[in-house]
Amino acid sequence: MATRHHARMAVVSLLYAYDLGNQSIAEYTDEILEDKKIRNKQKEFAMNLFRGVMDNMESVDNSIETHLKEWDFERLGSIERATLRLGVYEILYTELDSAVIINEAIEVTKAFGTEQSPKFINGVLDAIAKDKAAL
Repeated sequence: MATRHHARMAVVSLLYAYDLGNQSIAEYTDEILEDKKIRNKQKEFAMNLFRGVMDNMESVDNSIETHLKEWDFERLGSIERATLRLGVYEILYTELDSAVIINEAIEVTKAFGTEQSPKFINGVLDAIAKDKAAL
């Protein structure tokens, strides 16, 4: 049975594919999620996250760019960019606790990213969460 963690990993995979130029990935989300055995409530959760990121990509990317220190958005690795996009979307547009979102993003990054990626993801998402909390 798939968990929300599995759903998030699938969403990062979809966003990664999109980032690599597969602009039509949205047409295949049902099949991809089914292939990853993400069904029912978790599938709905994953679809909502994916659509949310895609629908709010510009504001999500702007938020990431604003919080990058000494980094250029275009230089980010595709996995890191996909993970940040999902994390930022969840922080800005959902009611889930930021600590949970950041922890999930770190765990996803450990599975897909480089050794340094979790620390980087943590720093950026934490800064965004703090800015949101200050509003």
